[in-house]
This record gives sequence, structure tokens and C-alpha cells, in this order.
Amino acid sequence: MGKSLLRVENLTVHYGAIRALRGISFEVARGEIITLIGSNGAGKTTTLHGISNIIKKTAGRVFFNDEDIGALPPDRIVAAGLIQVPEGRRIFANLTVRDNLEMGAYSRRDRGGIREDFEMVYGIFPRLKERNRQVAGTLSGGEQQMLAMGRALMGKPRLLLMDEPSMGLAPILVDEIFAVIRQINEAGTTVLLVEQNAFKALALAARGYVLETGEVIKTGPAADLMKDSAVKEAYLGG
Repeated sequence: MGKSLLRVENLTVHYGAIRALRGISFEVARGEIITLIGSNGAGKTTTLHGISNIIKKTAGRVFFNDEDIGALPPDRIVAAGLIQVPEGRRIFANLTVRDNLEMGAYSRRDRGGIREDFEMVYGIFPRLKERNRQVAGTLSGGEQQMLAMGRALMGKPRLLLMDEPSMGLAPILVDEIFAVIRQINEAGTTVLLVEQNAFKALALAARGYVLETGEVIKTGPAADLMKDSAVKEAYLGG
């Protein structure tokens, strides 16, 4: 691994009396793609929300670029370059494609850089350029996922948190989205990927963490996890 960009220590989250995360710890090095896999309810999305301070932590610390971000509000975390592509896309359905992308750059003041990043996003997602003035709620599911990713890229992420990017998409679109994730990573953005399609996620990632009922139960190189009999039985269809 290279130098750590994200370090999570003993992250614990409660929903009322229910302990959703039970002291999760892991690291993401600069330039890596790391994946968190697990069944529904394992705590994957809660982990991302705890990192981003979208939900309140019961205990634990989160370091981003060696800074403790535990007390920062979510907008400051975004401005620091830790940006999430949420589960379910959550685009602004009544705004145009371009307006959605502009919202992704809301914390930036470098107008020249923003113009360059519009062209970068349109280069990665030509369909967004074709639908530049289309109302986002009329896009297909795959196009909406592209828009959610493009909106995040407009914030100039150093670390991209991706929550279930393949959800609800046809297999050919899943392949396209995963190819783009690799392209984004190769261009220099570190990626933390939460994904129920464990085979796709492990095939893309360098390392993986397996979550079960709010705990990390296995970790290792992604290639090793794909060969692990317990992981294969539980998440890879045997």
C-alpha cells in the first residue's frame, strides 16, 4: 500500500438501541480501489455515512489525509475532497443535467477549472453531453447513475465513496459503470466502493473488507477473497 488517505478507527454507530456498526477499522491508501462487501444490513452504507458525518458516530475516529475529520460538518468534508455518490443516485430530478453537474461544483470558486471539469465529465460520459439540457428525472436509470458520478467528479474528489453503483442496472450498463470507475481511478482518484455485486467489486478492487452485522469479519487482497471458500459460498454463488 501507499500512504494512507483514509483511516477509520473503531467506528461505532447506533440507531437507537441497535448497534449498527461495532468498532470497524480499515484504511484506504492513495490510489487504491477498496471495496466493502456484505449482505443487506451488514453496515456498508452506514459506514460511508459515518465517514461523511451524515450520521452521528457513537465512537471512533476518521482521518482523511492525516486530518481528524470527526468534528467537521458534511459540507466541509466534501470541500476537502471526500465526496460520496449515494445509493439510489439522488440526483436533482427537476433540474437539467448541466444544473446537476453545476451543483456538484458548488463549493468551488475556480471558474476556469470548473469549465475544464465539465469537459472532462462530458468526455467520460458522452451521453450526459448529449442530454445536457434534458431534465434529469427523465433520464434512464443508467444515465442517472452516470449523472450522479459526474456530479461527484465536479467536486474534484481525492477520495470517491461509491454506494451501490450497480443497483437496478442492466448487466451491460453495470459493465460500463465499472469500466468508468476503473478509468476514474487510473486518472488519480482513490475509490472506496460499497457494492452488493461482490464478484464485480472484488474483480475491480485491490483489497476488500467483508462486513457482517456491523463488523469486519475478513479482509485481504481482493484476489484472495475471491478464492476464499466462505466468501465464495456467501457472496459469489458458491
